[in-house]
Amino acid sequence: MKIDAHHHLWDLEAVSYPWLMEQGARRFFGDPTSIQRNYLINEFRRDAGGQGFGASVHIQVGAADGRQEAEWIQSVADATLDWPMAQVVFCDLTASDRAAQLDHFQTLSTVRGARQIVGRAPGEDAQTGTNTLLDDPRFLSGLQDLGQRGLSYDLQLLPELMEKTSAVLAQAPETTVALCHAGSPHDRSAAGLAKWAQALTSLSALPNVTCKLSGLGMFDHGWTAQKIRPIVEECLDRFGPERCMFGSNFPVDSLSSDYLTLAEAYEEILPAAVKDQVFGATAAAFYGFD
Repeated sequence: MKIDAHHHLWDLEAVSYPWLMEQGARRFFGDPTSIQRNYLINEFRRDAGGQGFGASVHIQVGAADGRQEAEWIQSVADATLDWPMAQVVFCDLTASDRAAQLDHFQTLSTVRGARQIVGRAPGEDAQTGTNTLLDDPRFLSGLQDLGQRGLSYDLQLLPELMEKTSAVLAQAPETTVALCHAGSPHDRSAAGLAKWAQALTSLSALPNVTCKLSGLGMFDHGWTAQKIRPIVEECLDRFGPERCMFGSNFPVDSLSSDYLTLAEAYEEILPAAVKDQVFGATAAAFYGFD
């Protein structure tokens, strides 16, 4: 079974997404105008199913109310039983009511883990201050709590934060971690990719970290299979196929290509011997699909 391990859905009538509906704002991933509309399960299934995918992992996407988003995704999954879907929710791991939040999330059958973004892009991080999570002992405690509960953590950050983050994650060895978007190599110059590859060493050395081959169009809307090949191959070398999984990052990555183009690029890049693992088996094991 092919599994898209990183995508989003949104219903603008059911859940509020302040970042998505901000008018005139250009984000690090581009101009969101074309995706400021509903993106529902049927459209996603047409996109992904047309390329042979039959299951997926929904990743929280900045809803005003993370609990409302998680409950809506649960309702979508309950109404679409022929499309197995797990989800990763937003939880503030530093919150005083973290335990109560996680208790509730664990009543939802689709929940496998949580994501609290550490880093998106240099300019935006300077405004949001999310990098400071790494210095907060409550964040580490929250990471450890996830592992004790059997929940995973989806990690989104920048290469500049990898070494520091690795030191934090080393203190939560029971928590399985999915590195989103291959660690967001935002500088695509030769020097930038070399720094990213070097920084990746600290994360790939941790056995509880798995890498998502996702979101590579966010920082380069002119990407091609040949341009992203070095990134994909570096991840495969560092983590091995058993710790790499494909994610479309749709509909955000629809700003740089359609789903067919994206899937065909990975079909071209990935060696035949690793395709079953990267397109399905890794995600099935990591997110607990039957």
